[in-house]
Amino acid sequence: MIQDKAKDIKEIIEKDIWGSIQEFLNWGFHYGEGSNSIHITIGLLLLLTLAFMITGFVLKWVRKFFTRKMDQEDKLKFISIFKFIKYVVYLVVILLTMSAAGINVTVILTASAALFVGLGLALQELFQDIIGGIFIIVDKSLRVGDIVEVDGKVGKVFEIKLRTTRALTRDDKVIIIPNHKFISDIIHNYTQNHKTTREKVNVGVAYGSDVQLVTQLLEDVVDGQKGILKNPKPFVLFEDFGDSALLFSINFYINDSFSDPRIKSSIRYEIDTKFRENNVSIPFPQRDVHLYQHQLGSDK
Repeated sequence: MIQDKAKDIKEIIEKDIWGSIQEFLNWGFHYGEGSNSIHITIGLLLLLTLAFMITGFVLKWVRKFFTRKMDQEDKLKFISIFKFIKYVVYLVVILLTMSAAGINVTVILTASAALFVGLGLALQELFQDIIGGIFIIVDKSLRVGDIVEVDGKVGKVFEIKLRTTRALTRDDKVIIIPNHKFISDIIHNYTQNHKTTREKVNVGVAYGSDVQLVTQLLEDVVDGQKGILKNPKPFVLFEDFGDSALLFSINFYINDSFSDPRIKSSIRYEIDTKFRENNVSIPFPQRDVHLYQHQLGSDK
């Protein structure tokens, strides 16, 4: 008797309750028969909604996992990346749902292939910039405040985005640098290791000048200059014997490479003053020009 009741309950669950649920889930739009039929049902739409919810949750968890050690500012930059990934995943889910409903998505993909190829080529550099931005943020190869030289322009970085980096040049102009340059080109970063950099000013003096006096004067010039570090100590190098001058350089250290041109300009002013006071001449470039006179004879 107990077995009969259990059997009846099982039949009620299978036929009445589960059958009603299946009937409800299968209710919807049905078109055609056989392999060419299309079925858009409540169950399919619920599955699509569930897939969207799970996708959003998984991507949100992945984003939090990868950005857990980043600053809040860097975390915000990755929101747009994961939004783009989410839309791509949503598109895949929709295509899978359409395929499950009986719609031939192969035709749609084939018709869109040329469009996708053209779009991919057009956005190739954009994707390179975004990938470069991700690398910059993740491996910290560039930071706000770094002084970089790109295509002969020196600038101080004040903003790093996923697609571009912005820097302020020494003449107060903003340069916008595509991030792919930081992974494809050679970029000079003056302050990657530390803020202190070694700079130098070159000068030539006339042959016959007292080289010891020149060395002493150059050392005196940088000794009292504002912005030049006392340690490491500045030093003078006798670079070479030039075509028309003895070539020297005064080497010094500063902790603000961005103001480098002003410091060098002050040093040059002071060098000119010191050399004039001590009768040390800076020669003009010299060239030897030889003139040959040809005499033309006459036939007799």
